[in-house]
Amino acid sequence: MSDETIDLKNPDAEGQDVLTSKNLQTDQDVRWCPGCGDYSILKQVQTVLPEMGVKRENIVFVAGIGCSSRFPYYMETYGIHTIHGRATVVASGLKASRPELSVWVITGDGDGLSIGGNHMIHILRRNFNINILLFNNEIYGLTKGQYSPTSPLGTINKATPMGSIDHPFNPVALAMGADGSFVARTMDRDPKHLQETLRRAQNHQGTSFLEIYQNCNIFNDGAFFTYTEKSSKPEEAIFIEQDKPLVFGTDGTKGIKLDGNKPVVVNLDNGTSLDDLWIHDEHDLFKASMLIRFFDDEDKEDRLPRPFGIFYETERPTYEVLMADQISKAIESVGEGDLDKLIAGPETWQIK
Repeated sequence: MSDETIDLKNPDAEGQDVLTSKNLQTDQDVRWCPGCGDYSILKQVQTVLPEMGVKRENIVFVAGIGCSSRFPYYMETYGIHTIHGRATVVASGLKASRPELSVWVITGDGDGLSIGGNHMIHILRRNFNINILLFNNEIYGLTKGQYSPTSPLGTINKATPMGSIDHPFNPVALAMGADGSFVARTMDRDPKHLQETLRRAQNHQGTSFLEIYQNCNIFNDGAFFTYTEKSSKPEEAIFIEQDKPLVFGTDGTKGIKLDGNKPVVVNLDNGTSLDDLWIHDEHDLFKASMLIRFFDDEDKEDRLPRPFGIFYETERPTYEVLMADQISKAIESVGEGDLDKLIAGPETWQIK
């Protein structure tokens, strides 16, 4: 078995009924707070999924615990609601045993990066052909507002009345550090960008990790408004595209260039041309590692804008394909095998 012989995310959809956004909606009452960013994410997934030519019975949504993890109940596909932090584990086993399925992991910054953090890094390094959507609202919503692994330093709530002293995770940096083969960021309040990034994630052969900024209007309202409001978005957010210069600002008057190995903001009205700017390359591991760290020094006056888009994509064999190849070679060389002999191993002793 190889990636050339079977597209594991887009199995043959020939003969299926036409899939629409409407028939992906379930009869379950959506139990998110009014105004929650999860509604937008659900809508965009239901909009994009029918385009992908996958039979509904071959789609599975796997979730852990948290507000985001209600997602499988609202998708008229197969779904598994697992336990806290273990969605990636269940999804790995499912994909290994049923590689023809299109598997989506729905998780949050708490579920995926706290109790599930260890499992997250291993699914990324193993490179199962799975889509991971991490809803990041920088707070624990379901359990009523405790600080999470992505909450900014100094976050004040019931659990940290004097402010959190934990250094927060940068989710895409974690994914890059775990050798993720597709790493991207988008937001709930930009439907067009979210849809396009979902398409790219689905088309990637390997583990796609997509961080989605998601507003929790009850416990952390406005956490990302700087990057989503029309008044501030042009100056504070930058949308990266393959083979295009890094341009942002009102009317596209600012850009980013490299001064040696240091990215700096330049004004295009002062003689700097587009040819002088940093050109984005999704396959450049070094530059991707710089991009994901743009907002590490956001308190500085000359801070860089926060980037959105596909930071990095690379191709390497997927786990389930390598496993199937290994099993095929073992059967070919030794037959079906002897389980008792396998358990006993090559070094045994007989006690008389």
